[in-house]
Amino acid sequence: MSPTRSLLLTTSLALLAGCSSMHEQHHGSGMHDAMHAAPASARDGVLVTADGMSLYTFDRDPADASKSACNGQCAMNWPPLMAPASAMARDDWKPVTRDDGSRQWAYKGKPLYRWVKDQKPGDRTGDGAMGVWRLARP
Repeated sequence: MSPTRSLLLTTSLALLAGCSSMHEQHHGSGMHDAMHAAPASARDGVLVTADGMSLYTFDRDPADASKSACNGQCAMNWPPLMAPASAMARDDWKPVTRDDGSRQWAYKGKPLYRWVKDQKPGDRTGDGAMGVWRLARP
């Protein structure tokens, strides 16, 4: 085999090994899992955002909502838990479309919201607000 051909073969094999290693690191490091992680988690009996803010459901959203009933000023006070455009339904989670075309996460068919008056993780000041807002529970 010519020296040039041998060098090309060695370089190609090294690149292939590097790509395979990078693939294993990407999928083994939890990055793949993070892409498929639930949009919220349970803490102290309620659903919370990644930064620990309490999530709520709105009684005026139907049981298996395909869209949110909280828009406009309502959504200013009760910001939706937004979902990326590429979000796909999985387990108890599904994205629903909002009036403006954006998407938000729903848990077991109920769209999820934060409350602007909750100031720090663990605050639950929106529970029971106006008789229609409830803490989201797993």
